Amino acid sequence: MKRVINIIFLIIILTAGLFILSGCSEVGRVSYNIGQEADNFNVSRRIVVINARTDKPIFEMVGNFSIQNNSTHELEIICEIEEGKYQKHFVYLNEWTMYVVEDLEGSNVEKFHYEVNYLPEMIVPFELVHKD
Repeated sequence: MKRVINIIFLIIILTAGLFILSGCSEVGRVSYNIGQEADNFNVSRRIVVINARTDKPIFEMVGNFSIQNNSTHELEIICEIEEGKYQKHFVYLNEWTMYVVEDLEGSNVEKFHYEVNYLPEMIVPFELVHKD
């Protein structure tokens, strides 16, 4: 009887583990897709840089932009201002500054969607030859 209880307990633990692992991978896919949409200027966001010493905002930007931290403690903000034209802004971050990014509209991304793009100029033509 004790063995049956141990087997049932083991099955319950393994099932719960599978649910937890599948949930994490779904969140990872959705997070990745939202990040890609934001980097492609398709997500409206607000960024606020705050002086942590005085609790006062020192910078705010609203719009569709891509952000990343670089190796010199700067926040790089890239904005598409019109088709094919971009501006890059830098905000220096130190121990007294912090920033918050807010998604203003929510993102409509599919968790199972992906896209493959072929660039015709990168495909090298080749010829198949059959020898008899």
